[in-house]
Amino acid sequence: MNQIDRTKELETRNIGSLLWMFALPSIISHIIASVYNIVDRVFLGQYVGALAIAGLAITMPVMNIIHAFGSLVGAGSAARMSIILGKKDYNWAEKILGNSLLLTFFFGFLFVTGGYLFMDKILTLFGASEDTISYAREYMDIVLPGMFMTTLTFNLTGLMRSSGYPQKSMWIMVSGAIVNIGLDALFIYVLDWGIAGAAWATTLSMTGTAIAAVIHFIQPKSFIRFRKHAWAPKLYIFRNILMIGMSPFLMNVAASAVVALLNRQLIRYGGDFAVGAYGIVNTFASLSVMLIFGVCQGMQPIAGYNYGAGHPLRLKAVYQLAMKVNVLIGFVGAVLALTLPGLLLRAFTNDPEVIRIGIPAMRFIMVMFPLVGFTITNSNFFQSIDKPWIAIVTSLSRQVLFLAPMIYIVPTIFIDLGGNGLTGVWASMTISDVLGALLAFLLMLTQRHVFRKAE
Repeated sequence: MNQIDRTKELETRNIGSLLWMFALPSIISHIIASVYNIVDRVFLGQYVGALAIAGLAITMPVMNIIHAFGSLVGAGSAARMSIILGKKDYNWAEKILGNSLLLTFFFGFLFVTGGYLFMDKILTLFGASEDTISYAREYMDIVLPGMFMTTLTFNLTGLMRSSGYPQKSMWIMVSGAIVNIGLDALFIYVLDWGIAGAAWATTLSMTGTAIAAVIHFIQPKSFIRFRKHAWAPKLYIFRNILMIGMSPFLMNVAASAVVALLNRQLIRYGGDFAVGAYGIVNTFASLSVMLIFGVCQGMQPIAGYNYGAGHPLRLKAVYQLAMKVNVLIGFVGAVLALTLPGLLLRAFTNDPEVIRIGIPAMRFIMVMFPLVGFTITNSNFFQSIDKPWIAIVTSLSRQVLFLAPMIYIVPTIFIDLGGNGLTGVWASMTISDVLGALLAFLLMLTQRHVFRKAE
């Protein structure tokens, strides 16, 4: 199948089979991306200790900020490429490819340099204590350059999906995860390198996937590939990419900022073990979110292409189908967390205190995940059809508008009522999920005209 045939399918093939074709590789890719963090936590929890998990948890908001710059470029360029391919402008699509790589290198230089210059201040800001900062610093010193490779990988594999290669994108991510698991076992279990082993495993495996993704766009058989004209910087392309990518970027930055506040509240009411417990619960929650994002990324090229090609009936169909699947994913995640919290926690640690703290955390954080699926789908849909401001407000509502104040207000209310402040921290996340979904629903009602055009 040539490249034009691949993109033509986006406006002709049955929506159900099309979403399956694009979403399944993306779901697998996102699960694999989660494996990097999950495997690190499992090996550290079983062979190093609870404080190592807490130290790794401290680094997560820092890495989320780095990933935010990756999503700023990657998600924006992938969504824009889908729309342009719908307009059949392949020359413009290649310019998007080249300019997205220029932006990736620019932001990569900034966050690697800034990370090394302000490492201790950043880790302290995100909740590192005297007992955990050494673990966090050791991990970040090694993994920081590898984070550039991570953003490069996610950027290019997203463009591969948009240009008609979802399966190839998936296999690149799968191969990286397999290498990561093997290196974790070697470096942590066999060589006893501790948290440094987890960092080296992640860095080396992601470097390999980045190289593989670059090779795809160099090969002559790739219809959309790096050509001389694609490297010329174009300010209007930079602007288009950054505007669409602003939603996931701000969402990741906001999530990191809120986690910094959250870690401080967790230390205040539960200590380092509460931070470690949250790190484990957040890993499981992230796995559910990755599944949801996988469906959304499968939806993105279909929605973007049909929006660009002027087929709103198909746009409506893919939105509705993706929404049903993602709400179901959230429901399954919630059921598992409510019924098997102890079993899920023991997969990461045998520390009884972390498990005791983590069981109610798991239930509070996951109980409203069907609504999380609803909110994320709406945000990603509007990002896919070049409505960045609706996507930004939807994606930021839970973290900034609701969760940031709630983690201070709700624990105080619980204490005043004779309860536990730590339980109040967990409950604040549940409340924020409900309010975020309500706002997402109201914003969706204001945009129904994108579907009415087909009626």
